[in-house]
Order: sequence, then C-alpha cells, then structure tokens
Amino acid sequence: MSRIKVLVVDDSAVVRQVVSGLLSQDHDIESVTAVADPILAMARMAVNWPDVIVLDIEMPRMDGITFLKKIMAERPTPVVICSTLAQSGAQTSMVALAAGAVAIITKPKIGLKQFLEDASEDMVTVVKDAARSNVKAIHVTAKNSADVIMSAADKHSALIQTTDRVVALGTSTGGTQALELVLVGLPRVTPGIVIVQHMPEKFTAAFAERLNSLCQIEVKEAQNNDRVINSRALIAPGGKHMLLRRTGAHYYVEVMDGPLVNRHRPSVDVLFRSVAKCAGANALGVIMTGMGDDGAAGLLEMRHAGAQTVGQDEASCVVYGMPKEAIKRGGVEKTVPLTAIGREIMQQLSGVMVR
Repeated sequence: MSRIKVLVVDDSAVVRQVVSGLLSQDHDIESVTAVADPILAMARMAVNWPDVIVLDIEMPRMDGITFLKKIMAERPTPVVICSTLAQSGAQTSMVALAAGAVAIITKPKIGLKQFLEDASEDMVTVVKDAARSNVKAIHVTAKNSADVIMSAADKHSALIQTTDRVVALGTSTGGTQALELVLVGLPRVTPGIVIVQHMPEKFTAAFAERLNSLCQIEVKEAQNNDRVINSRALIAPGGKHMLLRRTGAHYYVEVMDGPLVNRHRPSVDVLFRSVAKCAGANALGVIMTGMGDDGAAGLLEMRHAGAQTVGQDEASCVVYGMPKEAIKRGGVEKTVPLTAIGREIMQQLSGVMVR
C-alpha cells in the first residue's frame, strides 16, 4: 500500500496539533494536513484529496455529519470520526456510521491531550486500517483465541432434538450499514438471530434501538439470559462477550466479561464457537464485512458441527478481511453479495436438518 495522506478536521487546536504530530511519526503516513472546519477542508481537498479523513462532529460553519454525507455523495473516502459525542449521545455516532464512517474514536472532554498521546498506537492503527477500506462498496494486545472463554465443541456430544433454529452473524468495519440492510429486509417471522458487531460500549444499545425502529423483527441489545426466539435479533453489548447457551430444547444467551479474543470483546469467534457447540446443524453462520480474521476459526467450527455457512462477497464488503480469511480456512460453504444474505437466512435455514 502506498503511503497515506491524512486530513484532520477539528475545531480544537489541541486536537489538530497532537493528532497531526502522532500520525506524522509513522513511516506509512506520508503527510498530515489539519484544518479547523469543513469549509477549510473542502478548499484543501480541491487541491489535494486525502486517503483518510479524521473528523470531529461538532464544528462551526458546518457540522461533521453534514460534511461526511457530502463526502460520501461526491467522492467516497474513508472517514474516522474522532468525537466526544459517544459520551453525550451515542445516537449521533450511529448516524455517522450509517452515513459511511468506517470507525469511531471516542475522545474525552477532560484530559484530551494526554488521552490522545496515550491512544496514539490505536489511532495510527485505525487510520491505517481505514486507508485499506473499500468505502465505495456502499493497540496491539495478545491475540487470544476463543479457548480463553470456552472449550471447542465435543464432536461426540449429542444435541437434544429441537426444531428451534439459530442464525449467527459476525461483522466489523462496514457492518452497521450491512446489518441494517439485511435486517430491514427480513420478514416479520424469522429464526432467532444472534449478532456480534465489533463496537465499543455505549454504542450497541443505540444501534439496536435504531434497527428496532426500522425492522419488522425485534432487535435489542442482548442481556444475560435473553431467550433466542423467532422474530428476534440479539446484538452483543459492546465490551462483553455473548455466547449461545441451551437448556433442553430452548436457546438463550450468556453475556459475560472476559479477555479480548482476536483483540475484540465481543468476539465473533466466541459467539460462533458457542453456536457450534450448542446448535450444531440447527444453525446458519454468516460472516460479513470487517477487518482482521475474527470469526474465521469459529465459522469453520460451525461448519464441522454441521451448520450451513455463508460469507459476504468481496465486491459488497467495505473491508474484505473477515470473509476472506474464513474462506481461506475452509469455513465458508457459499459466498453471496450483501443483498442476498437475507434470502440465504430464510432459504438455507428451511433446509437445515434438525438433530
């Protein structure tokens, strides 16, 4: 990948100075330009278009959301939102993600300079990942596996017979828009759905509420012991792992703390492993747009357990990381465009062999 040109748009002089300094130290970043508002940004972009934009939301003359929508309409470009609004109004951040932002960095109102310096590694990583994203299509820690949460399925364990079926969806970058398209298109009666969308705390509740207002099915942020039932989708809370559990012939979810898995909490691998273990051939696993490889190992476990598995195709992904890795490992049985995932949920599950 060629070196990255970054444009920082923020009315805070401290943010412009600190973020520019941090990003400029990375060898993969060619240049960083910083301006105080979107009007000045548009003047700079007319001369030299950036590869990534780091954008505040609350600014004079034009707010960040308006600017974001304008960019996406005229020339789609990776945008990383860097805002305090996650603390005061997560719904605004959901609007930003729905409008095309690829990532959110939540900055505090107090201790801003120190926070930005402490989070420099994360910020550089987010910006570099954003530069690889395909927006035209619509902190490094130990990388644990799902073993730190639960053991793999026992191939010899028998499942109690049930007619209940489960859909497990996993996604990351670009997933907010992708999930909206899939869930809004589902009919009122569907199998129970469990979802991991990589998202920080405070975001998932607002995201679920937004989807619930748009969908025919019920969509909610999962709480511990919530039943997985027809016509309901449960979204793992940010900062918590979600596992599928079973009592008799009924499914429910466990929401729990635990170490990061594949650098994420919630982790798609954790959810998929639990689905392989508790639902087996009664499940459909779907891996969608996202960076990295979270979910690839778990989807393969689901397939080995008899579940049907689907991967989103490259052309419709914002980032073709997670599906690509799942395909590489043999976990994906069928690849389809984003617009066909809803149909796969209904059609493929109708043919699942009940155990």
